[in-house]
Amino acid sequence: MKKLRAPELKQVHILDGFWSERVRLVHNVIIPYQWKCMNDQIPDAEPSHCLDNFRIAAGDKKGEFYGAVFQDTDIAKWLEAVGDTLAVTDDPELETRADAAIDLICRAQEKDGYLDTYFIVKEPAKRWTNLCEGHELYTAGHMMEAAVSYYQGTGKRKLLDAAARLADLLCETFGPEKGKIHGYPGHPEVEIGLIRLADATGEKKYRELAKYFVDTRGTGENWFLQEMKRPGFRHIFPEFDPYDPAYAQSDRPVREQTHAEGHAVRAMYLYSAMADLAEAYHDEQLLDACRKIWDDTTRRQMYVTGSIGSSGLLERFTTDYDLPNDCNYSETCASVGLMMFGIRMARITREARYADIVERALYNTVLAGVALDGKSFFYVNPLEVWPDACLPRTSREHVKPVRQKWFGVACCPPNIARTLASLGQYAVMLDDASVYVNLFIGGSMEVNLGGRRVLITSESHFPYEGQYRISFAGVPEGGLTLYLRIPDYAENVQIMAGDEVMKYGDREGRFCDSRSRQENHTGKAAFRGVKRVREGYAEIRIPSDVTVEMTCSLPVRILRANPNVRADCGKVCLQRGPLVYCLEEIDHGKNLSEIYLDTGKPVRAVKSDLFGGCVIIEAYGRRILEDAWSDGALYAERKPEFADVPIRAIPYFCWNNRGEGEMTVWMKEYLR
Repeated sequence: MKKLRAPELKQVHILDGFWSERVRLVHNVIIPYQWKCMNDQIPDAEPSHCLDNFRIAAGDKKGEFYGAVFQDTDIAKWLEAVGDTLAVTDDPELETRADAAIDLICRAQEKDGYLDTYFIVKEPAKRWTNLCEGHELYTAGHMMEAAVSYYQGTGKRKLLDAAARLADLLCETFGPEKGKIHGYPGHPEVEIGLIRLADATGEKKYRELAKYFVDTRGTGENWFLQEMKRPGFRHIFPEFDPYDPAYAQSDRPVREQTHAEGHAVRAMYLYSAMADLAEAYHDEQLLDACRKIWDDTTRRQMYVTGSIGSSGLLERFTTDYDLPNDCNYSETCASVGLMMFGIRMARITREARYADIVERALYNTVLAGVALDGKSFFYVNPLEVWPDACLPRTSREHVKPVRQKWFGVACCPPNIARTLASLGQYAVMLDDASVYVNLFIGGSMEVNLGGRRVLITSESHFPYEGQYRISFAGVPEGGLTLYLRIPDYAENVQIMAGDEVMKYGDREGRFCDSRSRQENHTGKAAFRGVKRVREGYAEIRIPSDVTVEMTCSLPVRILRANPNVRADCGKVCLQRGPLVYCLEEIDHGKNLSEIYLDTGKPVRAVKSDLFGGCVIIEAYGRRILEDAWSDGALYAERKPEFADVPIRAIPYFCWNNRGEGEMTVWMKEYLR
C-alpha cells in the first residue's frame, strides 16, 4: 500500500481555539526570542555564540569557536521553523532576517561544500576523523532539513543549493566504494536530511547515501571502536570512555534491532529514517524492525506523558519498565523524535495507534517544554519535582524546577519551535482519494484530491471538549473517503455524516448502532456513509459535499501503571482527553507525597480561568498529618493519621507557569 503524504504547509491554515495561540506564539515570540538568544542578547541567559561562530568561520570577525560541537544546529532548526512559518504567514521583516542568516551561513561554507563551524574554526585538520562524537553528519542533516523547509516556505534556493553542495561532498566522501569512508554518523540525523533533500531536488543519490548509512550501521567491526584505536584520537565527550556501541544503536545491524536502546534522541532519529527507507525501498524486514522497536518503546519504556529516555546519565533508555519519576531525563527532543517516528509509521501503516502516541507526546511533553509566554524552556521533563533536592553534583542535578531562559546545549528550544511550526503536517494525512485525520485541530486546507481542488475546513473544541466538525467542498465525482481517528481515551463516540448517525461502543467498532436521523418514506437512510472502524479510524464515504461531525465524552480517567513499573506501584494519575494532569505545590502546599487520591470518591472536570482558560480536575484525597511527628523523630512505630483534602489537578503542560514549587503526576491511591 502506498504511503500517505502530508499536506504542504502552505496549504494548511490553523484556526483553532487551542492551537492558534501556540502557532501565534511561535511566530511572534519564540522565533524572535530564540534569534536574540543565538546572538547573546538575552540578559542572564546561557551564552550561545551560535551566530558568532559562523561570523568567525566566514572571516567577518576574529575569535574562537564557542559552545557544543553541534552548536550550528541551533540556527538550522531555527531556520526550519522560520521556513515553515513563512509558508503560511507573510512577514517580510522575518524573511529579511532569515535571508541575512543564510547569507552568513553560505559565506562560512567552504569551497568544496563543507559546512561545520566547529571544524572550520577549531580543528580544520580533524574532518571526518571522529564520526562517533564530532556530530558533523548530524549538523549536516539539520542544515539540509532547514534548507528544504526554507525553500518550501519561500521558494528561495540559496540555502537549498548550499545544502546540495554539502550533500554532494558527503556522496563523494562516504560509501562502500574503495577510497571512501565506510563509516556512519554517531548521532543519526543526516539520514533524514538526505531523504528530505532527495525529495525536494529529485537527486536520488542523496537517498542512496541515507540508505548506505542505515544499512552499514552495526555491521562488521564497529566503526566507532575502530576510530578510537587510531593514533591521536581524542574524546570530545570524555564521558563516552569506555564506549558502548549500543549507545548509538550500532551494536548490531538495524534489521536485527528489536529493543529501543541507547541515547533516546539518536534512536528516534535513526528509527525515523529507517521508516522512511523501509517505505521507499519496500523493505519489509526493515519495516518489521520499526514495528518491533516502536512496540518496545511505547509499551515498556515510555512515560504516561509520552516522554522517553529515563536515564539522567547519557540521556538514554535503560531497561524495560524502569521509569522513575523524580530523576528521569525525558528530553524534550526525544519526544519530538518520537513524534517524527510515529507520524512516519502512521503514514506507512495507516494505523491510528501511532497517531495516538504522537498526540500524547505533543500535548504533554512537547508543550511542557516551553513556558506559556514562549520565553523559557525545559530540556528535562520530570514527572515529580522537589526543588530543594535538585542539587548540583547529585543524581537530580539535571532536573530543573523552573524553565531556563536558554541552554549552553540548546537543542530542545528550536526543536520545539520547528515542531509547532510544522503542526499541520502531523494533523492530517492524504492520498489521492482519502483524508486521514490524526489530530483534532481547527482550520482549513485546499488540496488536490481525485483530480480536483477540494476545500476542507474543520472546527475543533479539543482538547477540553470532545467536539470536532470537518466539511468538504468541491468533492470530485468519484467521491472521497474520510478516515477519522477515534481517540483511545474517548467514550460515547458519535459520528454524524449527512443523515446517518453512528455510535461506537469502543474504538474497535464493537456495539455500534447506526441509524438515520431522518428516515425517508421507504425506511432507508438517505446517506449510509459510515462503514466501520479500520485500524482505529472510522471509515466514512464522502460522495459529495458534506459535513461530518464527531462528538464524544472525555471522562476523567484514573490510570494505573503496569506493576512492573516499580516507581508507580500503588499509585494513580489523572488523564482527560489527551491531557495528563499533575498537582502543584501552589494549590496543595509542600510535600505532595503526603497526598493520596481517594479513588472511591467522584472526580470532576471543571472549567477554569487558569492559564488563559483550561479545564482542571477536582477530586478528593486524604493527606497524612505531620502532627504525630512533631517531636522530630525520623523513624517510629506510628500509624498514619489522615485528614480529608481537596485535590486540584492542572494539565501537565501548564506546570511551573505560576512560580517554582513541587509537582507530581503520580499520587498514592487511598483504598477504603
